[in-house]
Amino acid sequence: MRRSPSTLNRLIGAVAGVVLAAAGAIALATPAQAASLTQVTGFGSNPGNLAMYAYRPDNLPANSPAVVLLHGCTQNASGYFAGSGWQKYADQWKFALIVAQQPSGNNANSCFNFFEAGDTARGQGEALSIKQMVDHAKANFAVDGSRVYVSGLSAGGAMSAVMLATYPDVFAAGSIIAGIPYRCATSMVNAFSCMNPGTDKTPAAWGDLVRGAYSGYTGPRPRVAIWHGASDTTVTPLNGTESRDQWTNVRGISQTPTSTSSLPGNTSLEVYGNDEVRLYRVSGMGHGTPVDPGSAADQCGTAGAYFLDTICSTYRDALFFGLNGGGGTPTPTATPTTGPTPTASPTPTPTPTAPATCVTASNYAHVAAGRAYQSGGYAYANGSNQRMGLYNTFYTSTLKQTAANYWVIGC
Repeated sequence: MRRSPSTLNRLIGAVAGVVLAAAGAIALATPAQAASLTQVTGFGSNPGNLAMYAYRPDNLPANSPAVVLLHGCTQNASGYFAGSGWQKYADQWKFALIVAQQPSGNNANSCFNFFEAGDTARGQGEALSIKQMVDHAKANFAVDGSRVYVSGLSAGGAMSAVMLATYPDVFAAGSIIAGIPYRCATSMVNAFSCMNPGTDKTPAAWGDLVRGAYSGYTGPRPRVAIWHGASDTTVTPLNGTESRDQWTNVRGISQTPTSTSSLPGNTSLEVYGNDEVRLYRVSGMGHGTPVDPGSAADQCGTAGAYFLDTICSTYRDALFFGLNGGGGTPTPTATPTTGPTPTASPTPTPTPTAPATCVTASNYAHVAAGRAYQSGGYAYANGSNQRMGLYNTFYTSTLKQTAANYWVIGC
């Protein structure tokens, strides 16, 4: 559903000055390899009238993961691709990037329409267009359909929540940066009250909104990382807390963290459940994607308007998604304040913890609880990557936790 010119004009006046950087403000970095960000056409019926761009590193192997990136208002695909630092890790760990772009013809400020019912429901509008981009990548780039992820900033962060809610069967995990909970906003008017001062609901009420996005779905739900600047006045920090409430409820876990840690860049990390939901709070940071320019393993991005020099959120998200494939481990810079230091990769070097946790359940239940993942019809233990057997409700396995997010078969 497209908006009338008058509606678009109201949106321009309301959001100008509080949304993200102007399109093209960040120049596209020259890649070290021959690969480049390239527009893809004819990827589907595209009911949301979005543009698709793709980045495939040289020598990308078959069955590689993919990450969908969703820019903020007044940004574009190339600017977000360059500024966020995702290319560095795509080149290093060999995964594809799918970058959606909102044209100004859909929204005068190039915001994804996270507040329009026709664009935020399964099988409709912009949400379906983004899903069709993933389908195209799976069919044409040999992307592993069980390892597809999504990340976005601001309006793109809100749209990331839309994709996690409407297509839990497509996305294994996602990242919501300075976004709002799914279906907080259902019109342009209440979009602004959701952004600031924010909306307070019970975890169950938030969770019901997600469950209603794909009624009857009983499969595994995505893991979710939430990032929010503590000094964000555009999308207030309450939204980070409310998003935490929404996704912990969806996962069926407590709103009390199992561990908290202090990270670089004045960042605190709260981990919920078995590393199923994360909430990063960046002290002193305003509205934008956290980046940390530099050449170290945990540094990335280009500082600028709405790319804020604090901590490389992309590195943390890539590890949380398990994109390093065992080829990289988190830099030990976190200082635990309560509980064990969480690890973001599904393939960390195991560090024994005591007492060990043993769980016997169906392989389906293990995946749903975040103890395992599924690929090609089989379940695999997080961390050890041991094959547990068929991914269904009838095949039962016993898993033992030997470190944060590290499970082995047997007890």
